Amino acid sequence: MNPWYRRLGPGQWKAFGAAWLGYLLDGFDFVIITLVLTELRDEFDLSLATASTLVSAAFVSRWLGGLALGALGDRFGRRPAMIASIVLYAVGTALCGFAWDYWSLFIFRVVVGLGMAGEYGSSSTYVMESWPKGLRNRATGFLLSAYPIGTVLAARAYDLIVPSFGWRWLFWLGILPVFVALWLRRTLPEAKDWTEEVGAGGGSTSATALLNRRWAPLNVVVAMVLATCLVLIFSGHAGSLYPLYIALCVVGFVVFGVQISGRAWPVAVGLMLTVFCAFLYSWPIQSLLPTYLKTELHYNAGQVANALTWAGLGYAAGSCLAGVVGDRFGTRATYVGGLLLSLVFVFPAFALGPGSIVLVWLLLFVLQGTSSGISGLLPKYIGDHFPTRLRAASLGFTYNVGALGGAVAPLLGAQVAGHIGLGPALGWLAAGLTVLTALLVGFDVPARLGRIGRRGRREGVEVG
Repeated sequence: MNPWYRRLGPGQWKAFGAAWLGYLLDGFDFVIITLVLTELRDEFDLSLATASTLVSAAFVSRWLGGLALGALGDRFGRRPAMIASIVLYAVGTALCGFAWDYWSLFIFRVVVGLGMAGEYGSSSTYVMESWPKGLRNRATGFLLSAYPIGTVLAARAYDLIVPSFGWRWLFWLGILPVFVALWLRRTLPEAKDWTEEVGAGGGSTSATALLNRRWAPLNVVVAMVLATCLVLIFSGHAGSLYPLYIALCVVGFVVFGVQISGRAWPVAVGLMLTVFCAFLYSWPIQSLLPTYLKTELHYNAGQVANALTWAGLGYAAGSCLAGVVGDRFGTRATYVGGLLLSLVFVFPAFALGPGSIVLVWLLLFVLQGTSSGISGLLPKYIGDHFPTRLRAASLGFTYNVGALGGAVAPLLGAQVAGHIGLGPALGWLAAGLTVLTALLVGFDVPARLGRIGRRGRREGVEVG
């Protein structure tokens, strides 16, 4: 029997390599903000909680990027959506280097979020639909290993650039992916599944529903309401109307979910909840780990870069291993197993003092490999719930609405840290929400919601 990699032709490897490179640069651009939170806090005279909202800013717009660029991918192909996404996040990152105050930086981070959301949805669907079905856990696991490699490169760049030249130069490097996008535009083939099922035959897609003349005016209003509410919530200006804004967001997300996913909208809502919890367990660590290393363990720039390098390598290795194991034992079983295994390492990782440098590296490597690395299976898990003509928008939208958990995570981490300290806060949040995510995935709550919805519709028809 031929090894798995011989089942892939040169075109499929080329598609993977291009998507992997785009996602690596995405990871580089996105995490820069977490590395320089302390510098931004000093320059703009911000508290840790306020500075953390700059991490959240990119999540505020991700739902829109996943929706719009996903619909673009469903209608015109995965390749143009991926290229547009790369340009968006690259330009947004470069603009961050010109920020003159808190709000300018917040807005530029919103642009980064639009591009990152589109990159996740378009790249993952592009690779999945270019590879054989029996290898698609590997496809997404290997693809998502690019993100932590990008974070490792960002950590090394931080050590080399920021102490000598300042934080702005780190953002200005973010324009480099534009040149990659230009190269991709000239060389990439289109995804096989999309070409056969949508490109050749036309038909309705998620874009058809969103641009329907009956619904388009309502969609514009709902999008504006959502954007306003999210900015007010995550910039800390919601005031006493906080619960109302949250309720409006939930209603708005369901409105779009019904349009792009049709009768599968209960599945989409379940996936949003699952991904939300997944971000809540992983992003307190991803967003506040550099701050923890600098403020609690008193690491210098080089030591921070080394620790983040080991954490990123663990994340990448875990993503690749998850893909291989997922193709062997199934997506959900592998996902839940990795989450439960991570619980062994989460508390020890944040219980060590500044003198245990090598042990901190080792624990971060294993923790990120089993917790964040296992999320390399998320695109496959989500994508399996939707048909090809709806997949990019449904995957991109449900994932990136759920990714608002990443906006909540640094704020929640900062608030809890104010009471029990940053290290214990990161440990307890990661542990508790890991268990909740394992339950949601293990019992496949999204699919169960879909079955309940279908049963309700059948009973309604019979009564009628």
